[in-house]
Amino acid sequence: MSAQMQHNNIVMQTLAQIGNCGLFLLRILAAVPRSLRHARETARQIWFVGAMSLTIIMTCGLFIGMVLGLQLYHVLAIFGGTSATGSVVALAIYRELGPVVTALLFAGRAGTSITAEIGLMRATDQIAAMEMMAVDPIAYVAAPRFLAGVIATPLLCCVFCAMGIFGGHLVGVDWLGIDNGTFWSNMTANVNVWDDIINGVMWKSAAFGAVISLIAVFQGYTTAPTSEGVAYATTRTVVASSIAILALDFVLTAFLM
Repeated sequence: MSAQMQHNNIVMQTLAQIGNCGLFLLRILAAVPRSLRHARETARQIWFVGAMSLTIIMTCGLFIGMVLGLQLYHVLAIFGGTSATGSVVALAIYRELGPVVTALLFAGRAGTSITAEIGLMRATDQIAAMEMMAVDPIAYVAAPRFLAGVIATPLLCCVFCAMGIFGGHLVGVDWLGIDNGTFWSNMTANVNVWDDIINGVMWKSAAFGAVISLIAVFQGYTTAPTSEGVAYATTRTVVASSIAILALDFVLTAFLM
């Protein structure tokens, strides 16, 4: 009985956390018009979560594209379809690997930084000081970071996809000897702009960026004002964001495809 009660408590706490996160999203959306006065802070956050993440995004995109090209070439060779390597690499990256891996990397690199930064502001009473000075911390702290995540994630996904295609081309054409014209012609013939690029890269990555930014800001804003609380909030950001990304990916794939 005690185990069942403990399980029920965990479920109720999780549902309460999701509900509080949803209410926090409404507060952020209501504060977005007021946050436009702090455009410089939003631009600074876009640089922080976007440009500062380019190194890991480009490196991982390159190697994932290379691994994908190598694996698919040997699989397609069984069926005599190595000429389709470019198409399969592009479709896999645009539809799934690009948005999902970019979001996971973004959550690990930028999401944790956002949570830790806001958590430390809470622990050092900076947020309380803003409230005392009649500065809305939702409009000045939370909304710019949320908007930065929504804007930066699709841009990072485009960079990831470009590096992934380049990695697949590097392995397929320069290493394994696939004809360059065949590689690109099959890719352009089978990749659809709306179904693959717009739905896969733009809509998915924007949704992932919104979810990651919301979780990161919420965890940092509501954390206990202690060093231990900040550490737990950072961990919860990574775990919750990873689960949310994979679950939302299934929902979006079923809806868009």
